[in-house]
Amino acid sequence: MKPPTLPASLPSFKLPQLPSLGLVPVVVVLLVITVWSSWYTVPSDSVAILQRFGKYQAEVPPGLHFKIPLGVDTATILPVKRQLKQEFGFYTEGASNPDQYSDAPEEESPMVTGDLNVGVVEWVVQYRIAEPTKYLFAVREPGATLRDASESVMREVVGDRTVDEVLTIGRQEIETEALLKLQQLATRYSMGVSIDQVQLKNINPPAPVQESFNEVNQAQQEKEKLINEARRDYNKTVPLAEGEKDQRIREAEGYRLKRINEAEGDVSRFNAVFAQYQKAPDVTRRRLYLETMQEVMPAVQNKVIVDDSMKNVLPLLNLNKQAAPTQQVTPVEAEQ
Repeated sequence: MKPPTLPASLPSFKLPQLPSLGLVPVVVVLLVITVWSSWYTVPSDSVAILQRFGKYQAEVPPGLHFKIPLGVDTATILPVKRQLKQEFGFYTEGASNPDQYSDAPEEESPMVTGDLNVGVVEWVVQYRIAEPTKYLFAVREPGATLRDASESVMREVVGDRTVDEVLTIGRQEIETEALLKLQQLATRYSMGVSIDQVQLKNINPPAPVQESFNEVNQAQQEKEKLINEARRDYNKTVPLAEGEKDQRIREAEGYRLKRINEAEGDVSRFNAVFAQYQKAPDVTRRRLYLETMQEVMPAVQNKVIVDDSMKNVLPLLNLNKQAAPTQQVTPVEAEQ
């Protein structure tokens, strides 16, 4: 028996080849990117706006959250509880807000005032994101739009005032008016922001006239100083003079009342004595004489009594022995 004959050519079979080891890192990297992009964390002072293929989905609160990876879902984090600020005319180093300052701050500060002068104004706008959806979707580039609106409002407010008001006494009014107008403009444009404060920083005249302005300012300060010193002296001297005047007037009134009362008392006493004199003239005359002597005699140190019938002087009651040798003799006519 013959063995079976094989065909001249047999079909070739190939085993499937395993993938090359060079693709493994790519797969691992894709897997890591997928896992990494599937979760995100929202800080405590922020919220996240979730979008799926660019369409708004939800407003996500703070915390750890998951999303569809590979760019299907995107989360934009907005610091709604943080106060943001924009600086005009200057900038602060290390600012985290990309809209905090512009590339050319020196072009923002020069402004024309109402009297056609120029002032260099630096200011700060502090705001918060009040409505995140409007902030993202109602206005294109809301930070840049707010900067333009702030600059427009500030130029309008400064343009309504003179350079002296802007540089000296009008700061508070400018801040208040700019805050109101900027908030109205932000509401009209649906920016979704709340303006907390508009604060003026440095306000100076242009550099070419800086020295002259400083001289004028120093002169005004000297003027105010002299006025304050004059007011101080006035407040010190005039009230004192007013007090002395009132004191003199009260003293004069008191003296007047005293003299009037004394005169009225003397009149009453004289009328009483006169009434008694009319009733008994001799007795009243003697009583008045005795009362007068009672008041006068104690003050006389040397007393000499002289009688008309006596030819010699008789000194009596020589009580003051240390008196001078010369004595004054006062004739007194004895009352009969």
